[in-house]
Amino acid sequence: MESAQASRAMTARASSVRHLPIGLFGSVMSVAGLSLAWRLANKAYGDHAHIAVSNTIGVVALALFVVLTLSYLNKLVRFPDVVKLEFSHPVIGSFFGTVGISILLLSSVIGSYSTSAQLVVWTIGTVATLALSVVMMSRLLNGNAAPATMVPAWLIAGVGSLDIVVTGGALASGWTHEVNLFAAAVGGVSAVVFFILILSRLIHHEPLAAAMRPSKMILVAPFAVGFIAYVNLVQRVDMFAALLFYFGLFLFAIIFYRLLVKPAPFSPAWWGIGFPMAALSNAAFMYSAAVGGKGLALIAALLLFLLTASIAVLSCRTVHALLTGRLLSA
Repeated sequence: MESAQASRAMTARASSVRHLPIGLFGSVMSVAGLSLAWRLANKAYGDHAHIAVSNTIGVVALALFVVLTLSYLNKLVRFPDVVKLEFSHPVIGSFFGTVGISILLLSSVIGSYSTSAQLVVWTIGTVATLALSVVMMSRLLNGNAAPATMVPAWLIAGVGSLDIVVTGGALASGWTHEVNLFAAAVGGVSAVVFFILILSRLIHHEPLAAAMRPSKMILVAPFAVGFIAYVNLVQRVDMFAALLFYFGLFLFAIIFYRLLVKPAPFSPAWWGIGFPMAALSNAAFMYSAAVGGKGLALIAALLLFLLTASIAVLSCRTVHALLTGRLLSA
């Protein structure tokens, strides 16, 4: 009797791992981005309590990455065919980029403790992210991409390359500057091309499925991440940077309102809102620090509040879904 129950429990756990979505790494991106936003809040307000909050959230992001990585490796070992199908899928395959971006963001979190470790982790994330960009671009050049597959998740490949610059802009090694320039070129052009294709699909074709609606927030990422990457490269906030920030803010206001008044059912896809909001929050603090003014400081504080509240709600909903067995079910 006990043996049969143990066998059923093992089978249930294995089945759960089978349905672990790769997009759940978006939670690592979101939490790591939140940690970096609180770090910038410390610079804005000069309150060392913000650093303690940032470091605590950063540890949570690192722990979350370890748990998800081990779990997905378990899935790879047990169900390699399932992982292969996901990687080759025209939509789901894009979410594999969240792994590389997570590593890049965690390199900035680790940078608070060790510059050497940051460089190593950043290099790993850079290689993984650029490799996915090559794969995604190669797929597109094969042709016959259906309009229905042109979803905001496509931007992950382009935004991922920009995140190389976001997280590596402060690295002092000479070769990292050239890598950052290369990544900015790949990410910048890819983001522009993908954004136009996705916007055309959203305008001219059928609406996204309800479960995919939260991923519209990814449309904010090229402008928020692009702002940070550009400022890191040129080391100043100029007119072009301001235009990137304000258009990202404009898109955020529209998409956040639409998700608020017409929310989609909860699913792991909701984690797609976290990182774009975190990038915009970080961009707001950087822009406010460069330009000044109470209005911009208020916008930065409001974005940090919305980001923190959103991730807190998503975390609670995710834990509840996990405990009730709905998160890892077919």
